[in-house]
Amino acid sequence: MKNAVVTGGGSGIGRAIANRLRSDGYHVATLDLTPSDEDFAYTADVTDRAAIDTALDAIHAQLGPVTILINAAGLDGFKRFLDIDFDNWQRVVNVNLHGVFHCIQSVLPDMIEAGWGRIVNISSSSTHSGTPYMSHYVSAKSAVNGLTKSLALEYGPAGITVNAVPPGFIDTPMLRKAESRGFLGDVAENIERTPVRRIGRPEDIAAACSFFVSEEAGYVTGQILGVNGGRNT
Repeated sequence: MKNAVVTGGGSGIGRAIANRLRSDGYHVATLDLTPSDEDFAYTADVTDRAAIDTALDAIHAQLGPVTILINAAGLDGFKRFLDIDFDNWQRVVNVNLHGVFHCIQSVLPDMIEAGWGRIVNISSSSTHSGTPYMSHYVSAKSAVNGLTKSLALEYGPAGITVNAVPPGFIDTPMLRKAESRGFLGDVAENIERTPVRRIGRPEDIAAACSFFVSEEAGYVTGQILGVNGGRNT
């Protein structure tokens, strides 16, 4: 049985992905600042390389090598560009980009040794269209898409695929918090602008990840699969 790690697996999209992969038959460990009550849930800040390495060591001891990684941890932010100080910019970039860097570097040796691996990075549909007041977030998530393509080319010969899923308008605690602060406008209007006429569910993202980590997706790498109800095509 293959072992998977899902960052941000304590809630929202990350939790849905972890649950889906468990139902698909994988052993799944999660990393989160507030871990879930599931088995193999570890507390770790993805910006802290030492904490990531410590958690991966514990996962190795319990489950064995990790050959599936889903980078779902994320941090949003809403500020006018001129009001973003560098500390705030750095924090958003650290979580959304540097955290992906740390986690991939930490698990890649297992995948290289196995000659098989699956990495899926959860980016954002804002990388397609841009979003006002989120320049730090959009910049970091756009970089994740670029990293995805570069690593796909570099590690394809090692049997490792690297893909990204940019979600769009998904019903998560992060989205609802932003809505409550008046940053997303009227949800009903957003649904009306979505061609499939509904808000997305975390399970929609989990389904895409389930495909990307499967054996059937072995010829699919370096791809950015938007799951957004047709809002970005």
